[in-house]
Amino acid sequence: MKTRPPLSTMPSAASAISLPSWVRPLLTPGWENSRQSSISPWCMFLAMYSSLWVPYQYWEEKCYIPHLYSWFGIHMVLASLPLHFRILSLVGLSLIALGTGGIKPCVAAFGGDQFEEEHAEARTRYFSVFYLAINAGSLISTFITPMLRGDVKCFGQDCYALAFGVPGLLMVLALVVFAMGSKMYRKPPPEGNIVAQVIKCIWFALCNRFRNRSGDLPKRQHWLDWAAEKYPKHLIADVKALTRVLFLYIPLPMFWALLDQQGSRWTLQANKMNGDLGFFVLQPDQMQVLNPFLVLIFIPLFDLVIYRLISKCRINFSSLRKMAVGMILACLAFAVAALVETKINGMIHPQPASQEIFLQVLNLADGDVKVTVLGSRNNSLLVESVSSFQNTTHYSKLHLEAKSQDLHFHLKYNSLSVHNDHSVEEKNCYQLLIHQDGESISSMLVKDTGIKPANGMAAIRFINTLHKDLNISLDTDAPLSVGKDYGVSAYRTVLRGKYPAVHCETEDKVFSLDLGQLDFGTTYLFVITNITSQGLQAWKAEDIPVNKLSIAWQLPQYVLVTAAEVMFSVTGLEFSYSQAPSSMKSVLQAAWLLTVAVGNIIVLVVAQFSGLAQWAEFVLFSCLLLVVCLIFSVMAYYYVPLKSEDTREATDKQIPAVQGNMINLETKNTRL
Repeated sequence: MKTRPPLSTMPSAASAISLPSWVRPLLTPGWENSRQSSISPWCMFLAMYSSLWVPYQYWEEKCYIPHLYSWFGIHMVLASLPLHFRILSLVGLSLIALGTGGIKPCVAAFGGDQFEEEHAEARTRYFSVFYLAINAGSLISTFITPMLRGDVKCFGQDCYALAFGVPGLLMVLALVVFAMGSKMYRKPPPEGNIVAQVIKCIWFALCNRFRNRSGDLPKRQHWLDWAAEKYPKHLIADVKALTRVLFLYIPLPMFWALLDQQGSRWTLQANKMNGDLGFFVLQPDQMQVLNPFLVLIFIPLFDLVIYRLISKCRINFSSLRKMAVGMILACLAFAVAALVETKINGMIHPQPASQEIFLQVLNLADGDVKVTVLGSRNNSLLVESVSSFQNTTHYSKLHLEAKSQDLHFHLKYNSLSVHNDHSVEEKNCYQLLIHQDGESISSMLVKDTGIKPANGMAAIRFINTLHKDLNISLDTDAPLSVGKDYGVSAYRTVLRGKYPAVHCETEDKVFSLDLGQLDFGTTYLFVITNITSQGLQAWKAEDIPVNKLSIAWQLPQYVLVTAAEVMFSVTGLEFSYSQAPSSMKSVLQAAWLLTVAVGNIIVLVVAQFSGLAQWAEFVLFSCLLLVVCLIFSVMAYYYVPLKSEDTREATDKQIPAVQGNMINLETKNTRL
């Protein structure tokens, strides 16, 4: 009899433990960037530890998983209060890891247990709906939680307490709903600590085979049959089935190493692209929403259309073949990402090499100026004529004779010649600011960042030509102070957008400046001038040009990797359940999820020691997964799927009678 899927799928959407961008500020300063990728694998291993060592029936019957999630919400709410209890954040993450370890493998296996073997097709649809529910929760939380955090203010800052409190209350509600339906579930009785039994059985078989390695002894059909002296035949048969599937899982972590880079490498790539789509402005980290959104579309598309069309063509599209095709699609996704990265590299601002500098000349004087730059040997490095207030993003490359050097600047203005000396250091970008000095002119050399601002932000700084100090207010940050008489401010990063009226004030005057449109990844210089006929104005120059490549070029790689995820991950969940012995459903689900943690470790190792450019790293991952896909395909070709009756038949099989003196194999007479 088929029963309804369990209500316990409801809270499963909360089981992701990679750190979203809005959570990182709660950690100790410096951890949010440098150690986030290390925390996530640690949480994954903690989660897998809890899932492996506690049988899922215990988790379900005691409602232990929702309790852990509720305590996670309470701890994170306390951590978000202005008490600076940073340790509570780590305690909360540890609790969510333990809860994740219970709910992820166990709820999938528990849901599969609600279906009889004759309803295998309905069970397959359940795993699709289960994965769809997870991504629906992810999509909702990606939109709603940052809104709760950013749009509401509490304690004078972003309301993290509300962002964690609302999901915590919803988790309590899910616990109530889950408990209300408890009597409708099919609950296989607990069978103890299966993992410990499996490990002991394998260890006994290996030791017994090693101690009885004499060539005179008859061979046994399988190396695990050497555990027959101590363990029951049905356990040995189950362990055989388990080890066959675990061997098949060995290549799988490489797929997760690619899939999980959507929230890291691909977001960094989006930072260097233009998010203006014309009808909507997309922030770089918002591209991650595309993955769960496409999952919601692709799961019914594949189940109801693509797989059925393939079946009508009489093609045996088995689970392992679906997973292999998913790997190939992931390879193609990273190949496309590599092409996009090379296109971006062709547009980004270059960086000076060793014994090189980049120099940009800005003329703030009233007339044209001819600039000649001489080296230490009076050799000409640059000759350039610059018009008054000429807007240019051009940088000239100058070669130095040492790591640091004094350069001589010869400025010709009308009939005047002015000489200035400035010191420079290699691998830096500089701006030579030429300004009026009474009837003559003077120059000042300012170091530039030479680096595009991250996260799709714009960077701005100001030069104050007024004779009074100036304070400039940008958003809610502290005012930016600029000294008088050509003082240069520090850089300030701001969000992309229009700034028609920026508040400014001197000691005796308040006014506003129109900065215009500030675009993605652009560095601006604003020169505040006071022209009698036009009043106070801000002359704008682009130090580093805008990101030109549209973020829409990431769409093909997201489509490919999401299709790969649907074919690989959804199919893998159902395959793990169908191929697991009845007593080891959650164990094999946990082993499946353990491959995700190993994949994260692979990303850390490759990123730490490869030293490759980003496009080359994408190509490397694509090629590695292609090789792994070939290995997996060969392994899958020789894999014989487990049928429901195989376990029962294996239990009834007897080990052939052994002739001769075998007294040393008796458990009571061996060292074991």
